Amino acid sequence: MTLISVVIPAFNDAEMLRSCLAALATQTREADEVIVVDNGSTDNTARVAIDGGARVVFEPRRGIFSATAAGFDSATGDVVARLDADSRPASDWLERIEQVLRDQDGLTAVTGPGEFYGANAVVRWLGRVIYIGGFFWFIGILLGHPPLFGSNFAMPIGMWLRVRGTVNSHVRTVHDDLDLSYHLQPDMDVIYDESLHVAISARPFESFASIGRRLAWAYTTLSLDFREISPGERRRQRREWAEGQLEATHDGLAA
Repeated sequence: MTLISVVIPAFNDAEMLRSCLAALATQTREADEVIVVDNGSTDNTARVAIDGGARVVFEPRRGIFSATAAGFDSATGDVVARLDADSRPASDWLERIEQVLRDQDGLTAVTGPGEFYGANAVVRWLGRVIYIGGFFWFIGILLGHPPLFGSNFAMPIGMWLRVRGTVNSHVRTVHDDLDLSYHLQPDMDVIYDESLHVAISARPFESFASIGRRLAWAYTTLSLDFREISPGERRRQRREWAEGQLEATHDGLAA
C-alpha cells in the first residue's frame, strides 16, 4: 500500500493554513501524514498546524525551498505530495494522485493546475490563463516535459532522494518547483493531470511589487540552472535516454 506524506511549507500563514488543513481533513483518501514546515513564523502557524493534526517541522533558514526540502527530508511516505499554505485541494486530490502514480512504472511525478480564489473575475482569469497557463506552456517547452507546479504536485520519494543533492535549496530567491523541475534526471517523467484540482489564493497579484518579485525569482532560478546545464544539453540527454530505452525494448522483443 502506498503511503502519502503531504508537505506544506508555511511562513506567517496561520489562517490560510487552517483552511488548507480543513480541506485535507475531508479527503476521500486520507493522508498518511501531514507535515507543516514552519519557516520562522511569528504568528500561530505552528499551533494551527498541530490543532489541524499535522506534524510540525521547524526550518529556521528562510526560503521556500529550504522549507520544502526540510519537509521532504522529514517525510516517511513512499510519495510526497506538495501544497502551499493557501492551497485548498479538492476532496479527491489524494485519491487521484494515488490512482495516477499507481499506474506508472519508474520515477514519475504528477502535477496539475491551480484555480485562483479571491480578487475579481478578470484577475482570476488572467492568473489561470496567463500566469499558470504561461508557466506550463513556456517551461514545458524549455524542459521537454511538464514542470512541477509547487501548489499542486506529488512524486515518489525516490525522485527527491535522487536530486536533493543537486538542487538549489540553499538559495532563498529561487522558485522551488521550477528549480526542482529543471533538476529532474533523464529517466524521470512528469504527468500533467488537468483534473487534479487545487484552489490557490490570488494574493500574488495584489501588487506590481509582488508580481515583480516572482518574475525576479524566476530569472534567478533559470540563471542558476542554465549555468549548470543548458536547456539544449538537458533535452539532448533526455532524448538519448529515451532512445536507449526504446532500443532496449526492441532488442528484448527480438530476443
